[in-house]
Formats: sequence, structure tokens, C-alpha cells
Amino acid sequence: MKKTVLKFGLISGAVSAGMMLAALPFMNSGNLGKSEIVGWTSIVLAALLVFFGVRSYRENVSAGRLTFGRGLAVGALIALISSCCYVATWEIIYFSVPGFGDKLATCMVDRVRDSGASQDKIDAVVKQTEMFKKLWANPLTNAAVTFIEPLPVGLAFALVSAALLRKK
Repeated sequence: MKKTVLKFGLISGAVSAGMMLAALPFMNSGNLGKSEIVGWTSIVLAALLVFFGVRSYRENVSAGRLTFGRGLAVGALIALISSCCYVATWEIIYFSVPGFGDKLATCMVDRVRDSGASQDKIDAVVKQTEMFKKLWANPLTNAAVTFIEPLPVGLAFALVSAALLRKK
């Protein structure tokens, strides 16, 4: 199990980390819309590897048999490893690119301003981004918040994979 989980978890993590790096030019240019599309696409593509990892485990390790619990465990571990790679990449980007947090917060405010929102709504987003910047400044809370993006998607794929691929 360990070999399959590591193999597919690291491949999945490489996909999500690589696509995050590919989205970096969009983030730096202030185009959050395109970077979000690339980001969520990378999360879904990485989560697809959870399915393939569970299937590989069933076919190659457990002789074509798989219980729901074992499939869920394999899928969840793959998703966890992939999420760790995603979070590590984000942490490196966030803390090594000067002014990245400020640029991200500015993009968030600009997006609301460009949508034609009222000044009250813009002020609320400014206040919210200031709170986010304080949270993001601490690497532990930054990592915890970042885990919220890929891990639930990976766990959902693990649940579906375990249900679809179980075989006695």
C-alpha cells in the first residue's frame, strides 16, 4: 500500500504544484480570474489521480479485491500527500515572492471594485483582506487555510473512488 500511496500522492502533488507555478504569472499580473481557473483545474486533475491510485492498488496490490474502507484509506492518504505538496508549494511562493500577500489582497479589492459594488461592500472587502493578511503572515495558519482548498476535493474523490471501485 505504501508504494502505491506514495507514487500516486507524489504524482498528484507534482500536478497540483506544477499547475500552481503555471498560474503564478496570472497571480502576479493581477488577473485572479485566470489564476483561479488554473488553480481549481489543477486541484481537480490532481484529485483524479486519487481514483487512479485506488484502482492501481486494487488491481496490483490486492489481487482485484477492495473493500470500501481500504479504498477510502488509500484514497485519503493519496489526497493527503497531494495536499501537502500543494500547501508546501503555496508556502514557498507566498513567503519567497516579495509583496505577494499585498498584491493578492489588492487584486481581491480591485475585483470587487471593478464589479461595480457599493462603497460599503468595498470597505468590507478591504477590512476582510486586512484580516486575511494577518492570518497569512503566520506560516502555520497560512498552511491551515491553504489545506482547505485541495483536501476536501481529494477526500470527496477518495469517497467516490472507494465506492465505485470496491470489489469482493
